[in-house]
Amino acid sequence: MRFSNFGALLAKAKSLGRARVAVAAAADREVLEAVKLAFHEDLIQPVLVGDARRIREIAAAIELDLRHVEVVDEAEPLRAAHAAVDAVADHKAELLMKGLVNSSDFLRAVLRSERGLRTGRLLSHLAVFEVPGYLRLLFVTDGGMNIAPDLGQKKEILTGAVDYLHTIGMEEIKVAVLTANEMPSPKMPATMDAKALAEMNRAGEFAGAIVEGPLALDCAVSAAALKHKGLPSEIKGEADLFVVPSIEVGNVLGKSMVYFGGATMAGIVLGAQVPIVLTSRNDPPRSKLMSLAMAALSRVSRDNLQCAR
Repeated sequence: MRFSNFGALLAKAKSLGRARVAVAAAADREVLEAVKLAFHEDLIQPVLVGDARRIREIAAAIELDLRHVEVVDEAEPLRAAHAAVDAVADHKAELLMKGLVNSSDFLRAVLRSERGLRTGRLLSHLAVFEVPGYLRLLFVTDGGMNIAPDLGQKKEILTGAVDYLHTIGMEEIKVAVLTANEMPSPKMPATMDAKALAEMNRAGEFAGAIVEGPLALDCAVSAAALKHKGLPSEIKGEADLFVVPSIEVGNVLGKSMVYFGGATMAGIVLGAQVPIVLTSRNDPPRSKLMSLAMAALSRVSRDNLQCAR
């Protein structure tokens, strides 16, 4: 299964019913506009944690009806972050979303030792892009969390992304480990890591995925480029998932698609007990809506696990 666009992804997420989302420091117009969209789409049931007076003022201004929405009054942002994590830890919410709180403070609440959301896995960012004229959604990791991951961390990042894509119904994930060219060289450590990840895949370490690397971007998305360079490939220029060598590459690749290609981006943080919606203030409400849809889709695997038990 491949998602052709965000509409298809949103439709599948909505089919699971409303997800309860704890929003930390929710007194933010952009965040509440996204909450309004998701609520009206029957995607989420929000739990708004933050300055209750300010939340109600903003909600009134954007015409968000709070009569059936829980509001938890906690004006101080850091305490609001901890209260939102409490809601998840107490199973009062299934997902977590960052509002108007410093990202470092927010993540400290997520990773606290007592009743935090740690799993022992590396936190990593998975982004997805809907590019006009492209026939399917494109996934990128990690352009948002890990600055310069080593080989072991890249393996964790790739494993987390592949597991998530399997969760949402995708099969045989085509993965391109991006570098500047296709020639492994010790002078370019990223190419050696890419080669190692591809070798791990051939040894069966990433079930349900085809991992190729090192690959330049043109060969990851163009069969014609592969033919021109005379390179064999099982992916055949149809990568689903790009693994980038550093946060700079992921950031520039993503913003290039948005600003030069007119793409819409969404993203979530993986590796905690629940997916985390941690978006930028610059992201439009639709991007935040689709990030919530990405997070909501993760419930498929948890629901299946509970049925198996």
